Amino acid sequence: MDTEELQRAIEAVLFAAGERIELSRLAFALDADAAEVAAAADSLADRLAFDRRGIRILRLDSGYQMVSSGEMADYITKALETRKPPKLSGSQLETLTIIAYYQPATKAMVEQIRGVDSAYSISALLNKKLIEEAGRLNVPGRPIQYRTTPDFLRIFGITSLEELPPIERVSFGEPPADAPAAEEG
Repeated sequence: MDTEELQRAIEAVLFAAGERIELSRLAFALDADAAEVAAAADSLADRLAFDRRGIRILRLDSGYQMVSSGEMADYITKALETRKPPKLSGSQLETLTIIAYYQPATKAMVEQIRGVDSAYSISALLNKKLIEEAGRLNVPGRPIQYRTTPDFLRIFGITSLEELPPIERVSFGEPPADAPAAEEG
């Protein structure tokens, strides 16, 4: 299959899917090498962005998804009469940030960093599909671990977690370097 035909096939599959498709699945479906499919998809994404088309192709982790251009949001909203998704509250944004940087993270870890109960925020983020369960921690009580979803990447306009800005991480179990030494008595 030549590059142009491969790009047309990628475009059709991503349009029909309406969600992220893993690169390996695309390569299998198109009977092509994964590197060749990735190159064709990246080239198609670049062309759509350069031409300022109404659609875009985003690379999300190890897959691709077709989305509408952010520039067209007002037209889409008007045409489909949809409401904008609700904004994240400060507590939800804090919780999401902790999970994004420390994932997989438990509710207890989030609460230890935030210093307050975070059950509502975690529940809201699950409902908004920004986080998902990522198994259970192998400790007594087997708490649920959470991680971000591909929707998180898409909504925040990043292709992988490595694009998150650096932060000063909280260390667990050790006092910070600038903390006063405990007195012995």
